[in-house]
Amino acid sequence: MNLAPPTSQAHNHRILIIDDNPSIHEDFRKILGPADAKLAEELDATEASLFGDTAGASHAQNFRIDSAFQGQEGLEKVRAACTEGAPYAVAFVDVRMPPGWDGIETISRIWKEFPDLQIVICTAYSDYSWDEIAKSVGNTDKMLVLKKPFDNVEVLQMAHALSKKWQLTQKAREQMEELDALVNQRTAELRAANARLTGEVAERAAAEEALRRSEERFSKAFHASPVPMAIQRPDGKGCLDANISFLELVGASREAVLAGSTTFWADESTPTTLCEELAARHAVRNLAATIRTTSNETREVLVAAENLELGNAPYHLLILQDITDRVRLENELRQAQKMEAVGRLAAGVAHDFNNILTVILGNTSMQLRNPRLDKKLTSSLNQVQRAAERATALTRQLLAYSRKQIIQRRALALNEVVEQTVAMLRRLIGEHIALDLQLTPDLPPIFADPSNVEQVIMNLALNARDAMPDGGKLTLTTTRVEIDQASRARNPESQLGPYICLAVKDTGYGMDAATVGRIFEPFFTTKDPGQGTGMGLATVYGVLKQHGGWIEVDTAPRRGTTIRTFFPLSVEGFVAAPAKPESSPIESTPTNDISILVVEDEEMLREFVSEALAALGYRVLSAANGRDALDVWAEHRDEIDLLLTDIVMPESISGRQLAHTLILDKPNLKVIFTSGYSSELFGSEFEREKEHLFLAKPYLPDRLAQTVAMHLQSEGTPAAAAR
Repeated sequence: MNLAPPTSQAHNHRILIIDDNPSIHEDFRKILGPADAKLAEELDATEASLFGDTAGASHAQNFRIDSAFQGQEGLEKVRAACTEGAPYAVAFVDVRMPPGWDGIETISRIWKEFPDLQIVICTAYSDYSWDEIAKSVGNTDKMLVLKKPFDNVEVLQMAHALSKKWQLTQKAREQMEELDALVNQRTAELRAANARLTGEVAERAAAEEALRRSEERFSKAFHASPVPMAIQRPDGKGCLDANISFLELVGASREAVLAGSTTFWADESTPTTLCEELAARHAVRNLAATIRTTSNETREVLVAAENLELGNAPYHLLILQDITDRVRLENELRQAQKMEAVGRLAAGVAHDFNNILTVILGNTSMQLRNPRLDKKLTSSLNQVQRAAERATALTRQLLAYSRKQIIQRRALALNEVVEQTVAMLRRLIGEHIALDLQLTPDLPPIFADPSNVEQVIMNLALNARDAMPDGGKLTLTTTRVEIDQASRARNPESQLGPYICLAVKDTGYGMDAATVGRIFEPFFTTKDPGQGTGMGLATVYGVLKQHGGWIEVDTAPRRGTTIRTFFPLSVEGFVAAPAKPESSPIESTPTNDISILVVEDEEMLREFVSEALAALGYRVLSAANGRDALDVWAEHRDEIDLLLTDIVMPESISGRQLAHTLILDKPNLKVIFTSGYSSELFGSEFEREKEHLFLAKPYLPDRLAQTVAMHLQSEGTPAAAAR
């Protein structure tokens, strides 16, 4: 059954929502209920430019929204609405609606009976590909795809556009019926007046005037359209016409485009494909292509093409949709998601390594204290310790990349740090590379960790050195920049406001786009095996992110590389004095009268800490998780003086939750937290718990002993957490 809806009203804004989620229906009612006057005004203007009507006052109106929660219910409502003489103009259909028909089957069944209904498929692109949808329901211009989560303005625009399109379809059908009747009537009149030549001349003159008006209307819509369009000759050599949007897109003059003296396709196969498809009388839809402008800029477009006949001469109508910004944002989103996933993996690996390294370094250090070790064993243990220290540095880089390292930021003069670091750089980069400093004087201070900034400078400089094995020039520049909306549009990672830019420029090999897309990944390197860990730029990336800054890379093969890093300004406005090293705690002799509860889920680490504290004379109680610790506490509550606990533990009770519970029971209990992550990552509440200490992994027995002794002797708030 193929039912045509009855004659439509002047305006039909009746919409059906077919979705199994009631909240989706409420969202659509909120969006499509109150009319947006500004949007309606814009829609009026667009209609006027396309259809030649005079733009009047904005006729803002509300849509009439009906709901169906399954496909079968939706079809019945469409039937009922048509029977009542108030058919639906648009239907928003969800793809997945268990347990009945899915969205694709629902659309297919509805269109068998009501082919004029405009459809918007609501999907997250996870159920069907566009090819599968097109194969099921056919390639149609009555269907759009709305990606979830959807944008309110996009929904409103779709509703307005498709309801208008439905009305125009009904109006066209009515006009065709009227036209058929008019043709029949005109034929009869012409047969009756065939002998009257003057009548024929008058009718021809009227037809020519109608044609002129039609061409004028088409020309107006063509040239005023914001969509780039051109009427091209079949041989591809020049155009009959091109609108302003097309000329702006390719960046060429009208004369050059019409004469065919400019080539705007970046790929030579694109015009060939278009000509072949159109020669076979196939319409082209959504063909991905690249436009190269006269300024050598590339723009990504989707191409639609149709055969067109003007004055009995064949032409090709080209319609382009500029998707450059969309493609760029999609690529940036994919890159950000990839970097975030790798960062989470790196943080987890570094955290587990810190547990292992604490055991290795701790036991090695304790064994090296034995004066009776033979030289060979001492040498082996020293090698183990050095290897563990190298692994510690690597985990520190992983934590820097994943933005989970411990940092101590303060107001800092960047130029001073650069000058101090350059003194070491001159020895490291070699005499074959010229070093040039271009430091802007009197820069405001940045808010950063000095050691982290030195690490950024060293890693960037050494990376630049490796890109210039035959010599070259390394330039370090500092400037103050103001990031505005235009700058942020070019780089979404940037932030508005004043920043200090540190740029490191080399004259080396440079990199292609594929390499640039991976240079900040940990362990990715273009160097030969054994010549680099691939953590240098990954560490720089993590440091900048943790400091609230970002990185920009400007490079090309055989053109050198410039890496710009951006640091936020210090709100204090002056350079803070360097932090004084903490004084060693007063030595104390532990006794068995002091009991320490050690809570650590890593068995080897728990055993090492227990043995180290027991060797110092403390009485040690241990537990593998929070629940076991509560059992130990219930038995030895009055004896326990200090809690040493890991923060992240299994069994749904974290170290912070355990400490909070025990302190409520015993307010004078001393607490030392330990973790392979930074203390700053456990929230603002942890930062306010200054009566407790934080011991970062990995740590040696001496630091463990000093931290415990210092905290046991402290009264009230300690000066700083143990690092």
